[in-house]
Formats: sequence, structure tokens, C-alpha cells
Amino acid sequence: MPADEGGRGETGRRGDGATRRRGDAGTRRRARGRRVEHPRPRVSSRPSPPPSPPSPPSPRLRVSASPRHPSPSPPAGILYTLRVANIEVIIVGSEILLGMTDDTNSGYLCRALRSLGGSVRRAATVPDDVEAISREVNDSLHRGADLIFTCGGLGPTDNDVTLAAVAKAVGVSLIESEAARRFIEQRYRDLAAAGHVSSAEMTDARLKMARLPDGARIVANPVGAAPATVLEVSGARIVSLPGVPAELRAIVEGPLREVIPEVIGRGYYRERELAIDCNDESVLAPPLAEASRAHPGVYIKSRPRGFGRGVQFHIRVSAVAATGEEAETMIDGASADLARGLRDLGTRVEELEP
Repeated sequence: MPADEGGRGETGRRGDGATRRRGDAGTRRRARGRRVEHPRPRVSSRPSPPPSPPSPPSPRLRVSASPRHPSPSPPAGILYTLRVANIEVIIVGSEILLGMTDDTNSGYLCRALRSLGGSVRRAATVPDDVEAISREVNDSLHRGADLIFTCGGLGPTDNDVTLAAVAKAVGVSLIESEAARRFIEQRYRDLAAAGHVSSAEMTDARLKMARLPDGARIVANPVGAAPATVLEVSGARIVSLPGVPAELRAIVEGPLREVIPEVIGRGYYRERELAIDCNDESVLAPPLAEASRAHPGVYIKSRPRGFGRGVQFHIRVSAVAATGEEAETMIDGASADLARGLRDLGTRVEELEP
């Protein structure tokens, strides 16, 4: 089954005229930010002292309970915390890498998960190859991801190998799932009754979609024949979704809603957009950099719109936190500092209300 078959991944965007201006961001109170520091080890010519007893891990860092998938320290500058789920997305499909099909699923998933308080740290595209998919899943587990999405490769053909790759990555076998078999049998009975397929017979190709990694549970597919799956391993969850965009969205917006909050219900996402009268983005770079350094837990991104008179830049300020109030406080402080720095340059700053 293609990893992304002709679907549209773009959501509607409101035009600039659809926003109302509600005043100045400069009056917002300042927030405090925290950063997990990872200093580099110092190289010395002196002999090393005897090793000291190991200290307990920081409670703010996720530590895997399984020795098979230890969680290394996160890269400097990236905040991995227990409060906000860290998510990785793996898009499966050689046709995407060949330029034959556009990937719309990763963008959709990033937006959907962000709105629920999740934080997508990485998205990768891999070919229809067991080794490549398995390696990417393993890497995600070793990076300490809480939630891993694979998209594509659940269908009945020989190059639909995602579930075999997931099973290999976590060291389990593929087994025939009775729940998956019942789901697929019923779906083909319905399709045959509606005249969409010629027969409801459970062929080997259809039965292939019922072979899941041992321990995985199914999530119903409201549109297609291949169910999604959820597999828990080492404190993480691997969610395997079909690659057809209509099917993926129907699952995410339907039955998967019962699964996602179990992992990312701890986080809340908030954002704010500022309008800046400026005809040169390079002028904005210093105050943007200063605000980002002062508020490391807040994401600040400018959206360039060209050069010339009358040009207006939009800057999005967003944050994920344990509560909605905390996220609001974080973007309040960042927006106020940013607006102050921009006004010092003589630019006009307005906050846009959705």
C-alpha cells in the first residue's frame, strides 16, 4: 500500500485579514525559563582520580527501565522532560524518496500532536526496507522517545514491511492477531456487500495484514482494511499507522484519540503571533536571538514576506508546558521581551488575536 497516496496534507490557513489586532505584547509579564545543561567533559593531562559513586539520575530526564534500550543524555539545547511527551515520526515509503509521491502525513501529524500538547522532536523518511525501518525505530528508542509513529507499510503487498521491521527492532516475532483477523474479515465482508471488492475471501495477502508484532494491539481503521497498531516497549509506545492520508487522519481523529492522551495528556500547547512592521528580516535577527536565549523553553520563529515598503513580518511565539497557565506565562514573558527589543529598533509591534 503506498505510503502517501494522493492525499492532501494541507490544512486551511487563515489569511492575514482574518486576524484581529488586540494591542501590544509589551505589557506581558516576564516568565522564567529552565534549561538542562550538558557540559562537555574537560580534557586534562593529570591522572584521573578514582571514580566516585554514581549519582541518581536527574528526575527531569527520562530514564528507560529496560537495559535493551538505554536513554542517553539528550543533546545540549534540547529539553527532554518528564512533563511533555517527546515524539518521533517515521515516514515509510520508497516512492517518497524517489519523488513520486509527496509526504503530507508528517506535517499533518506534527500539527495534530502539537495541538494536543505533544512535541515532535524528529521526523525521518525511510525506504520500504526492513533493515532501514528497524534501525530508525531502534534509534528512536535509544534517543528516549516516548511516542514513535510509523506511517505507511501496513498493507497486503510484499513491500509493506513496517510491522516486520518494528518486530525486529524490539526483538519479538510476528504473530497472527485474532482481533486483527476479525477486523479485516468484517471489513472485506462489508466491502464485498457494497460491491467494492469481488470477494470477501480471506486470502493470504489479506491475512498478511493480521500478522502483528507480538504484544501489539489493534486500533480500528474507520476507512481502510489495515488496522493501526500500538506496541508498548521500554516505557515507550510505537504507533503504526497506514500511509494513505485519509486513513491516517481518520484513525488519528477517531479511535486513536483514546490512546494519545495516555502519553501526551501531560502537556499543553499555547501560541501567539506578533505582527512587525519591518522590510528586512535581518534587522529582526538580534532581538529574536536575544529573546530565544532568555527563554530557552519557548519557540520563536519569524515568517519572512519579502522586501520593500509596507512589508510586515509575522513572528510566532509558542511553548509546551505541564499546564496551560504555565505555557501562557512562558509566552507572555518571551513576547514582552521580544516586543521590547523590537521597539528599541524603532519597529511597530502588534499582537494578533486568532
